[in-house]
Amino acid sequence: MKFLQKLGKALMLPVACLPICGILMGLGYALCPSTMQGGDVVGLLQQIGFFLVKAGGAVIDNMAWLFAIGIGVGMTDDHDGTGALAALVSWLMITNLLAVGTVSTIMTLDEITTIAFSKIANPFIAILAGIIGSTCYNKFKNAKLPDWLAFFSGKRCVAIVAGVVSILASVVLLFVWPILFNCLVALGNGIASMGYFGAGLYAFFNRLLIPTGLHHALNNVFWFDTIGLGDLNHFWAGDTTASANLSWDLGIYMSGFFPCMMFGIPGAALAMIQTAKDNKKKIAIGIVMSAAISAFVCGVTEPFEFAFMFLAPALYVVYAALYGIFTVITCFVGFRAGFSFSAGLTDLIFSASLPAAHNTWMIIPLGIAAFLVFYFVFKFAILKWDLKTPGREDDDEADDAEKSATLANNDFTAVAQTILEGLGGKENVVTIDNCITRLRLTVKDDSLVDDKKIKSAGVSGVMHPGKNNVQVVIGMQVQFVADEFKKLCK
Repeated sequence: MKFLQKLGKALMLPVACLPICGILMGLGYALCPSTMQGGDVVGLLQQIGFFLVKAGGAVIDNMAWLFAIGIGVGMTDDHDGTGALAALVSWLMITNLLAVGTVSTIMTLDEITTIAFSKIANPFIAILAGIIGSTCYNKFKNAKLPDWLAFFSGKRCVAIVAGVVSILASVVLLFVWPILFNCLVALGNGIASMGYFGAGLYAFFNRLLIPTGLHHALNNVFWFDTIGLGDLNHFWAGDTTASANLSWDLGIYMSGFFPCMMFGIPGAALAMIQTAKDNKKKIAIGIVMSAAISAFVCGVTEPFEFAFMFLAPALYVVYAALYGIFTVITCFVGFRAGFSFSAGLTDLIFSASLPAAHNTWMIIPLGIAAFLVFYFVFKFAILKWDLKTPGREDDDEADDAEKSATLANNDFTAVAQTILEGLGGKENVVTIDNCITRLRLTVKDDSLVDDKKIKSAGVSGVMHPGKNNVQVVIGMQVQFVADEFKKLCK
């Protein structure tokens, strides 16, 4: 689990490159709509638009490279660029050794294996290359070789080792990749053959896998060109279902997230606030309201989800099911939008001008419906099952500390100090890391960790994903808290 969480965090680095792609291509298609039909580019504005579309395409068309390099940096112990270089070496080695032209010279390929190896340059293999590069760095960055090979000691040998490992990995993939590819194809085609209901099933599992980080693997099947689907790739490339001769309705694996993230989460947040205990409403507001705003504007949902998924796991399953239901509804009513980062207002605005976008004005009725449904379902479930969502925890001696805690004044030093005290002091902290919304920590002694004390800092929640591992859900301001926390631990 620790490895998967580290991988999930590393994936955020290349994914963070997508918003610039969305902004450039959204503006480009708005200025130069003729690009959609391949018409002439006339006039200065259209030329600028065409230029922006091509600039954005440079990113989206090379996502696999970004995945390899991003993971190569993100999964190294000290985020050293040598890991990225090793990952790039691994990517080039594997994709060239397993290219159709290379493989066909050493073995006979049938139609299925030919298709499999023609798709070898995909994000899934890029992730593998990133893991190879970063692992080789972590293992061999301090390697000492004999004097006559001293030049290649330490970091200089990392890329060489990664190349050797990649050759061995290529030999294994020579036999494993066709099988794995066919499994991915079967999964993708199975869900794709279900049409709109399949899109709903995908959305359900996407949310359900959030706690483990394995939703990234599922996303690769449907969003990127791992097996030929590439809903996100095609959408931002300016394609339409007809122009790209697609077997599914372009955008259905993204559109359903917009009403849920932009309006459903605020509705659920309001239900949590209203059902909170009178003496804890301010705490509930502080935890879920900022998370709801984050979801609406930029589609970042983790601060909201981690605020209740472990307090009320049954409610989280209901939450995931609502995503599936609304995705099916969204598909049937014809709303189509795409995201380059996540399904927030920002991506909705910039994707509206793309050729695959359709009926984007329907976000208003769909959003109102999502707000009301999420609100009433959450309120009913919380009251019916007496769920301990934020603000409904059992009263205890920590209440005074919780009520007095606030992040409103942005005193990140005080927040970090409270978290450190709850962890048993700096002597109990082994490692410090953070992702886009969470502070990830390793401690010496789990028994010294006081969750109530940590929560009194006004954080969204505290998780224990494994022995001696603690994650503090803070939100989009996590970097500021992490910086202060590291200073206190020096």
